[in-house]
Amino acid sequence: MSEQQPTFETRDRKRIYEFVDEHGETTYDELVDADLLTDPDRYQQLIAVMKRDGLLEEEGGVLRPALEAGVEEVHEIDGTEVTIRPARQEDISGIIGVMRQVAEEKRYIVAEDVANELAADSALMRGDLEDRRFFVATIDDEVVGWCGVERPQLEKLAHTAELTVGILEEYRGDDIGSHLMQRAMSWAQKEGFHKVYNSVPATNIPGIEFLEDHGWDTEAIRRNHYQIDGEFVDEVMMAYRME
Repeated sequence: MSEQQPTFETRDRKRIYEFVDEHGETTYDELVDADLLTDPDRYQQLIAVMKRDGLLEEEGGVLRPALEAGVEEVHEIDGTEVTIRPARQEDISGIIGVMRQVAEEKRYIVAEDVANELAADSALMRGDLEDRRFFVATIDDEVVGWCGVERPQLEKLAHTAELTVGILEEYRGDDIGSHLMQRAMSWAQKEGFHKVYNSVPATNIPGIEFLEDHGWDTEAIRRNHYQIDGEFVDEVMMAYRME
């Protein structure tokens, strides 16, 4: 049995996780036979969501706990307690808020696109979003940063993932971004991605230096790719290759 458990959004998810955790491994049929839920039709949906959220793993029809992806990490940074954890649906407004603040600086174009997509769809956690994963940094339960990993839809690019990351301006330079990205990168490596990538305007010197400090390389530069405040700006395409 695991020594520590993640937090759960619903009682039904907690019941399923505790049953799997207690037995070490189980099958879908064994869960149904255990009669944990009043509605048997919900098992498959909940298990799919818990697998997506990194709470359960499945191999050959056998379910096991995947605790390391669900646990909250708490770091004390300059006397402030910062929590790094997988995002929950209720975090969506906080994530969008951080993204939009970052986008307003006009140094991270991708953040604006992702924020608009989330706002239009209103779905951060959903069964058909298995190729998207967000992590958040929170202080006093308020989102101050995000890191997202998303797999492209094309099968030939399935070994790659686009990573986005951003922190509220007042919390930058305090290693929150480093802890947040490291958590997301660990998950990406565990999921078997061979490369993660990100693109930023050449004017975003702090963002480029942040990625370089964490081992990212510039793969290409697209000249005059953006037009920001009436000026053409190059796009710096960066990537990190998993070992």
